[in-house]
Amino acid sequence: MGMNMETKLRDFHQARWDEPIIYELSREGERGILIPEVDEVMRYPDEGLEEIPQELRREAPPNLPEMGQMRVLRHYLRLSQENLGADLNIDIGQGTCTMKYSPKINDQLAANPKVSELHPFQSQETVQGLLKMMYETEQYLRGISGMDRFSLHPGGGSHAIFTIASIVRAWVDSRGESDKRDEIITTIFSHPSNAAASKLKGFKVITIYPGPDGRPDIEALKAAVSERTAALFITNPEDIGIYNSRIKEFTDIVHSVGGLCSYDQANLNGIMGLTRAREAGFDLCFYNLHKTFSSPHGCGGPGGGVVGVTEELAQFLPVPLVSFDETTGKYFLDYDVPNTIGKVKDFYGVVPVILRAYAWIRSLGEEGLKEAAKVALLNNNYIFKKILDIKGASAPYAEGELRMEQVRYSWEKLYKDTGVTTTDIQNRMFDFGVHYWTSHEPWIVPEPFTIEPTESYSKDELDEFIAILKHVANEAYTNPEIVKTAPHKSVIHHIDHDYLDDPEKWAITWRAYKKKYTGYFEPRKNRDE
Repeated sequence: MGMNMETKLRDFHQARWDEPIIYELSREGERGILIPEVDEVMRYPDEGLEEIPQELRREAPPNLPEMGQMRVLRHYLRLSQENLGADLNIDIGQGTCTMKYSPKINDQLAANPKVSELHPFQSQETVQGLLKMMYETEQYLRGISGMDRFSLHPGGGSHAIFTIASIVRAWVDSRGESDKRDEIITTIFSHPSNAAASKLKGFKVITIYPGPDGRPDIEALKAAVSERTAALFITNPEDIGIYNSRIKEFTDIVHSVGGLCSYDQANLNGIMGLTRAREAGFDLCFYNLHKTFSSPHGCGGPGGGVVGVTEELAQFLPVPLVSFDETTGKYFLDYDVPNTIGKVKDFYGVVPVILRAYAWIRSLGEEGLKEAAKVALLNNNYIFKKILDIKGASAPYAEGELRMEQVRYSWEKLYKDTGVTTTDIQNRMFDFGVHYWTSHEPWIVPEPFTIEPTESYSKDELDEFIAILKHVANEAYTNPEIVKTAPHKSVIHHIDHDYLDDPEKWAITWRAYKKKYTGYFEPRKNRDE
């Protein structure tokens, strides 16, 4: 104990299975469970079937795989052995996706039948506890952000941004300025969904680029704003990890021409409890509950993006909101939102993710949330200093400054020296049971990789990740072929990207795959027959 021991690299080798997809394992007539026959008295009356429209009835049972329980179990266990994830490896390489430890008790709460077996159509009287949880979650989010109301509906960050863009559109239309305010300003290092959602809602997009210090150029913002400005959509700190301390000046500039300001806070990890959207001058903001607030990112789901607004904009929020009636002492679904943009998701949001966030906030409390942010900052700046000592690595912009909860690094020098790319290094790191993302569009930072250690990882784990990076970088200089031909001990392999880039080769359904790659054509049945 207390000795300064050298970090050793693990002898890792991942299981690799030549596992077919589950449809190829299917055998007609094989069963995992035998369902008992329904008693005659339990059958649904024949005349009741008329309540189901003809076009909604199946003509044949769904085409599901037919397999015994043991084979199903074996199939999914084999696939699980080919995965890396937050509970298996040091998962600080997801960059902006913020992978952290999700307390297992929170998962148990979310999986409890009292939650998982609730039906969204059952009476509000029977789900008062759940509605109370959602109502209280909103109150906590109000305190964290300074906003006046929240919608818990959106299923993720991009969905939340689209919801905000819809609110901005409704706000502009309500003022009769649709032909006038048709521009939204964003920054190149804000998440690309800010520009995409703005486009989808019919706005022109103006993009601000960084100055020499990596922060958005305030003079470029001044030149961009006008009476046509509907809103500013901005992340801070941006995806490169540099905090813009002049953010209040940015919001003041946009407000001076009558525009709104939206804060992309998908990742709140470095400023949670330390700064608030309200004091920075924002009218709208959103958080990803599946990043900062317990739930793992999930590689596409489940997620929860919650949108907060000022009182002026609450009239446009999606319905229903969860409200409390002081007269009856009951919680209820509130559809009385005068200029609502309508529903943005079925039902009321992703309840298990909201519940995990609720439990995480309650367990930490106000001081705990601040402590989590401070530890995330400490961990990030520790690993920041260590990575800059690795030959070939750099952190563009803001030289000499500390960063927030993440950093976008570059292997540009290593690539020029050795020909080894960031993707090569990513593939080699799989051989040591870890990885990092290289998907950080736009690639303004050459040969990028983004690391975010969060508050969950210990110094020993950070040292292990750094040791792997240092080892692979050294290989790039001394034995580049071993890096360029990696991975050697992992399940993944180099793939032909032509299939991803050529729409003619895409097969996004099983039926399309069989037609395109096996020659089997399954004609659609005519419902009118």
